[in-house]
Amino acid sequence: MFNLESLLRENIKRLVPYSSARDEFKGQASVFLDANENAFGSPLPVNYNRYPDPMQWPLKYKLAEIKGVPPQNIFLGNGSDEPIDLLYRAFCNPGGRDNVVLCPPTYGMYEVSAHINDVTIRKVSLTPDFQLDLEGLQQAVDENTKLVFICSPNNPTGNSINRSDIELLLNNFDGIVVIDEAYINFSRQKSFIQELTEYPNLVVLQTLSKAWGLAGLRVGMAFAGEDIINVFNKVKPPYNISQATQELALQALDNVARVNEWIRDIVIERDLLSAGLEQLPQVLNVYPSDANFILVQTTDAKGIYQYLTERGIVVRDRSKVELCMGCLRITVGTPEENVQLLDALKTFNLKTETPVSA
Repeated sequence: MFNLESLLRENIKRLVPYSSARDEFKGQASVFLDANENAFGSPLPVNYNRYPDPMQWPLKYKLAEIKGVPPQNIFLGNGSDEPIDLLYRAFCNPGGRDNVVLCPPTYGMYEVSAHINDVTIRKVSLTPDFQLDLEGLQQAVDENTKLVFICSPNNPTGNSINRSDIELLLNNFDGIVVIDEAYINFSRQKSFIQELTEYPNLVVLQTLSKAWGLAGLRVGMAFAGEDIINVFNKVKPPYNISQATQELALQALDNVARVNEWIRDIVIERDLLSAGLEQLPQVLNVYPSDANFILVQTTDAKGIYQYLTERGIVVRDRSKVELCMGCLRITVGTPEENVQLLDALKTFNLKTETPVSA
């Protein structure tokens, strides 16, 4: 049985969260002399002399309309990296007492955050077709396992994890299952955020960095039951999302139709780029993708990476990542960028050919 209290660190149970001036006063006023702000203004065209809403309620209400979940089930962080870090800090005792399970190859920040927080990692590699090893997970989990991270669609492989396998884990694991859906907008698989009422041990991560094109704003979202969201809010810094970020994100969320058009365009370009890559002699395998990138196995990942870099084209060399030998991860670009990439790759095999003597 899932019991949130039994998972929380004792110091977090006792923690009295910082109470900011904007937490203590809720209402309308014309004179604010409570937060030691500069009452004369700021040297910017837009006045940012006041602290932002610490709970970002207008932004959460707007997201609630779009996502179809109550605003009290939403946590906003400085990218998805902040809720990932908070999960470790709230639930995992450091120094080897608790552990988390990761399923490589996967997003690297899960491991980095574990090391930062001095939490033991247990790795259960994905199967050769990049799916969960359920038997391996069952063997890895014990009474001190607090978190299991699953990235779906997975980074760097691009595929979605079988939904039934995730549901099996949710139903049989007493800790917290974290499903990172950073690329869900490009997937045929539906989000797990509609399942929050079914699984009290579920945390779903999403972001405005990918489909919404707001990577520079750093807005990550965690969706969970109210009890887990309350833990996030208890542990987070008081003003973790700036006023400028909140305002710009709200403006962006008024453009759902445009974002949906971009998603359709990216999926079309993904299929065209995959087809073009499959025709190249140096490409051994183009893996199916539900994301806005493609994992491509090549004859010479390092050489191709350097060759492209010399021509001003940057992709990601993932050849040293587990199960990704010889692979490059290629983000889907604009039609013009994709053509430029393919044209450059077509000349790669020609670079070592010996010129014919006159």
